[in-house]
Amino acid sequence: MVATYLNILVIFAMIIIGYILSAKKWFNNKMIDAFSKLVLNIALPLNMYLNMIEKFEHDEFLTLATGIVLPAVSIVVTFILSKVFCSLFKVSTNRRGVFQTMFTASNTIFMGLPITTAVFGEHAIPYALLYYMCNTSFFFTVGISLIASDREGASMTWKFDWRDLVRKLLNPALVGFFIGLLWMLLELPKIKPLLDFSRYMGGLTTPLSLFIIGMIVYQTGWKSIKFNHEVAGVLLGRYLVSPLVVYLLSFIIPVPVLMLKVFMLQSAMPVQNSMAMLARAYGADEVFATSSLIYSILSYLVVIIVYLFLWI
Repeated sequence: MVATYLNILVIFAMIIIGYILSAKKWFNNKMIDAFSKLVLNIALPLNMYLNMIEKFEHDEFLTLATGIVLPAVSIVVTFILSKVFCSLFKVSTNRRGVFQTMFTASNTIFMGLPITTAVFGEHAIPYALLYYMCNTSFFFTVGISLIASDREGASMTWKFDWRDLVRKLLNPALVGFFIGLLWMLLELPKIKPLLDFSRYMGGLTTPLSLFIIGMIVYQTGWKSIKFNHEVAGVLLGRYLVSPLVVYLLSFIIPVPVLMLKVFMLQSAMPVQNSMAMLARAYGADEVFATSSLIYSILSYLVVIIVYLFLWI
């Protein structure tokens, strides 16, 4: 319990540093844009590549691969439910893409991995990474498209465009993820200079992402970070609907008890750290994204106690 809380407090501390340094005029809007580009185009792809080749081994991955069905199906079902909740919560048309993405996608690495390790130990990491693979694939394909659609306008007529699809699939983060996956599956040699470079650059992902959140909160102003029915809908998706879907599907797609607990914990993490950056980058509602992210982290301090009481 203590280790879990310390992990959450570390995250808050880095957000606060970003906020304070913005208040001291160290950072401005141009710095937010520069840091966002650095994270999304360089640090995050290398981080994903590194996670795949360091956290998985070929034989282990093939052994665990059958367990990927449950998180994959649960994310699809949760996404379908997010459309229903858009109507139930009367989400604004210019926020629906961001809402559905946050409702469905979990913060599986920056918070999910350290918290899962603190709760279940190192032997739970492979299970956490199975959920991460499904979550990441959704977030950087469907999620990116949804976020971009908020800027384009929900009322526009949708047309299938192969070039647009390829462009979205080839976003840097997903490319890094798939390169790492193929590298691991093909058992290519681990090149130490490349690993060291990826480790140093990928290590920038978490602190810079959290700094950016603090910077955006300062630039936006606390008065704009409001709790409303749309934020409540996101929290309901993150902390109730998503883990409940995993649990109910486990009766149809059975998995070992520890794997199920890890999947449920991973599915019930706060909003993705990069939501605020991506909303800004794609011209979506960054205030709504930032508000949902901040409230999801704040509420997690209480939610995690309930989870530990019920599941552990």
